[in-house]
Amino acid sequence: MHSIEVVLAMLLAVVVSGHLTRALPISLPMPLVQIALGALVAVFSESAVRLEPEIFFLVFLPPLLFLDGWRIPKAGLFHDKAMIIELALGLVIFTVIGAGYLIHWMIPSMPLAVAFALAAVVSPTDPVAVSSIVSRGPVPKRLMHILEGESLLNDASGLVCFRFAVLAAMTGSFSLREASLTFLWLALGGLAIGIVTTLAISHAQRWLSRHWGEESGSAILVNLLMPFGAYLLAENLHASGILAAVAAGITMSYVELNGRALATTRVQRAAVWDMARFALNGLMFVLLGEQLPAILSRAAISVREVGQQSSLWLVVYALAIAVILAALRYAWVWVSLRLTLFNARRDGQAASAPDPRIVAVMSLSGVRGAITLAGVLSLPLLLPGGQPFPARDVAIFLAAMVILISLVASSALLPRVLRGLDVSIPAEPAEAHEESEALREAASEAIKAIEEASHALSTDHAAEAELYTQAAVRVMADYQHRLGPDEQHSETDGKYLRAADRAEIALRLAALRAERETIFRLARGKRISDEVSRRLVRQIDLTEARYH
Repeated sequence: MHSIEVVLAMLLAVVVSGHLTRALPISLPMPLVQIALGALVAVFSESAVRLEPEIFFLVFLPPLLFLDGWRIPKAGLFHDKAMIIELALGLVIFTVIGAGYLIHWMIPSMPLAVAFALAAVVSPTDPVAVSSIVSRGPVPKRLMHILEGESLLNDASGLVCFRFAVLAAMTGSFSLREASLTFLWLALGGLAIGIVTTLAISHAQRWLSRHWGEESGSAILVNLLMPFGAYLLAENLHASGILAAVAAGITMSYVELNGRALATTRVQRAAVWDMARFALNGLMFVLLGEQLPAILSRAAISVREVGQQSSLWLVVYALAIAVILAALRYAWVWVSLRLTLFNARRDGQAASAPDPRIVAVMSLSGVRGAITLAGVLSLPLLLPGGQPFPARDVAIFLAAMVILISLVASSALLPRVLRGLDVSIPAEPAEAHEESEALREAASEAIKAIEEASHALSTDHAAEAELYTQAAVRVMADYQHRLGPDEQHSETDGKYLRAADRAEIALRLAALRAERETIFRLARGKRISDEVSRRLVRQIDLTEARYH
């Protein structure tokens, strides 16, 4: 198949994976299904796709990390910031050092710097795979927020450690002082560039909208390009493009709170981002499956690099590395939770020991994914002297196998560990109460605004004062039921308004359905254009969604 045909086949595989996941008699996470479909695509293609890591990072990472940063609950992110930083930074360094030495001890023919590079590239977790696996079980929201926050930041720390390890393998030297300064610039520079990029673009958009109005398509396209701009600017300034994309997304969530975007822009933008996320997430795992046959064939040829005669030893090494990673993660999580519990009790807070299965869930959630594969594929082909990069194909094979092993192990064990788990541990914020209070206050302010507008309209149009009064009563009925009895005139009035509210909504929904059918009939009869019909039907759909 030609390149464009391979891309289309992969997109089709992403679509098929969604249906297969629901249709299969056994429960499989979608990433595993997508990897299998990617391998099937490789069977029918003439040659494997040449995956350029720089292009992969640019195309896939910025939008996905931007969206994750945008949509992650900020209250949970900042509430557990200490634990998230411990996992995203401390655990990565702990994994690189511990797993690096163990890999070198297990495979002496692999230089220590290359072993550190392999440990660094398998240290980041994959949020897409974890979300797909744990969605079948009752995961405490706070725990999910911690895992999401970790996956947002550990990509950057893992890949930075990977960069330093590769540099040491290429030059044969390593400076801790220089590496520390470089890491600070990568982290702080990337965060600052992401924040400034979002604020600057958002300010420019608001200025243009005030002077010349807003066009939804243009605003959405600018929003889609924003993470790429932050990523490229940071990379050109030798900062972390990954952290820049994350920071840009988090900043966007605060910019959005100003509410200055049009309602239609927000609705359309959400739909576009959902589609982009589904396609890009799926393509990453389909690409992983498509690369597997070539990785396996190269590993079989290079098995002698590790001093063995049988390819089965590579599988044994991959299993051992997966066990090492799980053990290091379990130890770090256990110690981290114990320290958190100790500090809470020292400060006089009431804190109970977490369910041991919480530690097991956090350990099993260390699933590796496509970012690990893209990182390891970026290993150089040659050393500066022209010699082949030592154990490159072996490292690529081991990283790919660790991805598969972690996916299979988590999909098999996580649902069992989650079954019957007390989701109240750890404690979660009272979100339902906050939402109820927010709706009540919003309803009170809305009723005040309706009364003021009704009075103003009645004054301006005295002949139609009764009409505006009746309209105000009907519209206020939609908000009155949110308020408690103390804020209503009487219990009888409240019951009447709620009944009137239900009746009016039912009538309006019936009218909207009739409108939509009429427009479709006119379009089928070619009495109006399809462009006009789409625009009118979308308006009706948005109105109906509001009433529902």
